[in-house]
Amino acid sequence: MKIIDASLLSNCADATAKFLQSIKKGLSKQILDTDGKLDRKKCDEKQFELHGFAWMATYVTAIRALADWAKGLEDEGVFGEIERQIAAIGAAEYCLQLAHGIAMSQDEVVRPEHFGVQSAASELLADNSVSQIISIGIQPETRAALINNVIKYGPEAAFARDGLDETNTEIRQTFQRYCEEKIAEPAKTWHSEDVLIPDQILDELGDLGVFGLTVPEEYGGTGMGTTAMCVVTEELSRGYIGVGSLGTRAEIACELIRQGGTEEQKNYYLPLIASGKMIPTAVFTEPNTGSDMGALTTRAVRDGDTYKITGNKTWITHAARADLMTLMVRTDPEKPGYSGLTMFLAEKPRGSTDEPFPAKGMSGGEIEVLAYRGMKEYEIAFDEFEVPASQVLGGEEGKGFKQLMRTFESARIQTASRAIGVAQNAFDLGYRYANERSQFGQPIINFQRIGGKLAWMIAELTLVRQLTYWAAKRLESGKRSDIEAGMAKLIAARLAWSCADNALQIHGGNGYSTEYTISRVLCDARILNIFEGAAEIQAGIIGRGLMSRNV
Repeated sequence: MKIIDASLLSNCADATAKFLQSIKKGLSKQILDTDGKLDRKKCDEKQFELHGFAWMATYVTAIRALADWAKGLEDEGVFGEIERQIAAIGAAEYCLQLAHGIAMSQDEVVRPEHFGVQSAASELLADNSVSQIISIGIQPETRAALINNVIKYGPEAAFARDGLDETNTEIRQTFQRYCEEKIAEPAKTWHSEDVLIPDQILDELGDLGVFGLTVPEEYGGTGMGTTAMCVVTEELSRGYIGVGSLGTRAEIACELIRQGGTEEQKNYYLPLIASGKMIPTAVFTEPNTGSDMGALTTRAVRDGDTYKITGNKTWITHAARADLMTLMVRTDPEKPGYSGLTMFLAEKPRGSTDEPFPAKGMSGGEIEVLAYRGMKEYEIAFDEFEVPASQVLGGEEGKGFKQLMRTFESARIQTASRAIGVAQNAFDLGYRYANERSQFGQPIINFQRIGGKLAWMIAELTLVRQLTYWAAKRLESGKRSDIEAGMAKLIAARLAWSCADNALQIHGGNGYSTEYTISRVLCDARILNIFEGAAEIQAGIIGRGLMSRNV
């Protein structure tokens, strides 16, 4: 069987980047005004094409991240047969989809024809590096060879060389052991009985430093950075998405305070959150606004040294047990849109399942959900709920939306990592079942289409994982990574669903039974394409961002 090397992958990445420039030129004719600026009306009219461009750019960036991963392994002399097979399968499939069509959803396929660049697609497929990779990667024999190697050396061999340094590898192993011992089995009960994850788990995660991974050491965190946060989040979500998500609100709160808080607020709140002694929740969404934060109406009126807050919020994760709300409200009704919004660090007493909001001026209840349990979702009504003026983030009104925007990079990278963890869990379950289940006298993993599904899970997991690490490293190095973080979140959410769906298919009828964990994982995976920026919102942000700067 032919093999590929890192230089071939790098040339392939260059070819896809050239193709993307053609896509951008084609889209420019459709959505730019005569001055070369984005026309909002045209962007709305051509939303499908704009979002399709975002998906194509995400694929191209993932191929580049894959090529960088391969180069790093090759330089170390460890770009082995398994890794070459993974790279060939992943790059080949993504190149073919770029040229022929990417499914943005089940019924929306964006194609080069939508941008008038069919000739550029033909040139992409004719590129020597691309054609070589496709000739290897699309063969069923390549997928079969990969699965045979995985069977021979164990499933861990498929993911052993993830490009992480020794420290992050040790972190992964630590949290993998923790989840095997403390999370995997109890999570079944947390889900089936729809109960809160026990306080003991929160305490243990606090002791392990989960809530302060990106908080600087001088504020009580570990200062380990975004890549470490990715690794920890992956493994916790691999154990159970609810546990992996416990750190999300801490990450959002800490980033808000670290970047926008006063020094007094940083010194007080960051150590408490990082230690797990103070549990935060994010209170942004309102019943009729969804993703349109500029339409928020919950009002804060100043009365001396306090603000009185009135309005309704919804989809608040972990609200009852939280001690601190990062609360976005409107302080200036005369200023429309985002400019009149203010972020508060609003403390509240910790509630319980029976009495979720034991505070004057607060009421609300639980929103029952299909899955993603363990923290619970709530709606909250505020009726002149009082917050001290000293708890305005940064001490200044009207900065709330800008402050929140600065947290999106880390939050979306963290969400991408949650999705990767869920996808990894789905692969684990599917692979294990395919080995244990026999039909017609042999394990079903021996059947070509079962093995092929698992091989594709491995390949796309690697692509998306490397894209997410790539975004994390950019953020750690101080580079702008808002678009890259959005790409990681966009494609990782789809990955989680596709892996869960394929793994359930491998289980057959048993997968539809609540007795098998994959049924829960499928439900858990579905939410990832909605929260922290629905796929449609995410694609729009990526598309507009890329059209406003060089690809």
